[in-house]
Amino acid sequence: MTEAPAITLRRVSPREPGAEALLNESQALMRAMFEQNHFLSHDALAAPHIHLYLAEAGSQPLGTGALAIFEGYGEIKSLYTSEAARGRGVAAALLARLEEVARAASLPWLRLETGPGLDSAQRLYRRFGYTLCGPYGAYKESPSSIFYEKALT
Repeated sequence: MTEAPAITLRRVSPREPGAEALLNESQALMRAMFEQNHFLSHDALAAPHIHLYLAEAGSQPLGTGALAIFEGYGEIKSLYTSEAARGRGVAAALLARLEEVARAASLPWLRLETGPGLDSAQRLYRRFGYTLCGPYGAYKESPSSIFYEKALT
């Protein structure tokens, strides 16, 4: 029996084909689930203050995750695992990497916005120590948004 290739993570452009395909999948899912969405466009994900990572096994793209760096906190964006790769620890590996990058940038907080129905994502965030909070930054209270935060200090 051949062992599956290890999951590797690397910083990429949102226009790299594997990342772009996964971002398109993620955005299509969000559009299907929610009337109001806060995902970042591919162009926005290319901004200098955003670190986008691609998880792969060999040359197979498995998932994406981004860290947007703001004054006083970082925001987790575009955390997504392809349906075929779910249950393999991809999202956990990406989230751990994003936390490493945030700590290296001396950010005191990580925050994120997710939505109802994304139960696996919420379980992951709670497992990593994220707790519910209110809206932050430009976000407003909304029935399609759930907010989490984690102190990194």
